[in-house]
Amino acid sequence: MTQPTTIRRVPGPRPQPAELLRTALTLAATGVPVLPLRAGKVPFGNCHQCAHNACGGRPNMKSAGPCRCPGVCHAWAAATTDPAVLTSPAWKAAWHRAVTLAYQPGGAGLTVVDLDDAAAVAWARETLPATRVVETTRGEHWIYRGAMASRNAVGPGVDIKSSMAYARYLGPGTGTLTDLPDAVRALAVKAPSTARRAPQGLTAPLRSHGGECPHRTPAYLERGIAMAVQRITEAHSAVHATVYRTFLAVLSTHGRCSCLTETHVTRLFTAAQTKGESLRHCTDAWANALTTLGL
Repeated sequence: MTQPTTIRRVPGPRPQPAELLRTALTLAATGVPVLPLRAGKVPFGNCHQCAHNACGGRPNMKSAGPCRCPGVCHAWAAATTDPAVLTSPAWKAAWHRAVTLAYQPGGAGLTVVDLDDAAAVAWARETLPATRVVETTRGEHWIYRGAMASRNAVGPGVDIKSSMAYARYLGPGTGTLTDLPDAVRALAVKAPSTARRAPQGLTAPLRSHGGECPHRTPAYLERGIAMAVQRITEAHSAVHATVYRTFLAVLSTHGRCSCLTETHVTRLFTAAQTKGESLRHCTDAWANALTTLGL
């Protein structure tokens, strides 16, 4: 990976669209597929032509290959190295709404070991060969040369992001890039945990069923979202459980109609992240709530 501009890691002003695009083009020129991330640091939802897999491609993002839609669709599959796509009118609006930049490690022949906290970092330093390291908000990304299958929760606070996945770009990092070791490959073939986990990446925060909204006024929804945000914000213990129960409550009321918007979901995610929840925990809680309710 090359040495383009570092995207800010600490909280602060959102990078300007020109800055994000400039960094994206620099990475793409070195063969690193890139894509913008929206508020909540998650991919953009599919366009109306591709919503609910109407296009027939990549159900649950499990099939490989680049997205062929001119928009920023299909999460990791939207990642591209084509400067004509990155600068196209279809992507222009996305860069203006984006808050940060991501890349598809496997498409660049890389694997990212995502260490979510200090304990996971300490484990890696004792267990894995040294390689290039990029600091994250709460932990580190260890980047190796070589692609493999991606898998979440291979250990406490440890995910593997490579093929069919995306990772935030937080700068070039430090240290020498080394070959993917067998110790990392072995993590992905261990017996899966009995605990149910949802995928980290979601093509959109909510799979709207498009039904007629049964609520009396928009104020009903606004009051519900405000109460949910307050419930999360005021949690002093069991934050994980509070976030999940709150997401479940919101979806049980509003999940079967089309009234929830990206803005509403972003408010919930932001409240949870302010309480220390990681993006992974937020997306897992949301997806688990959807599964529980059969949405």
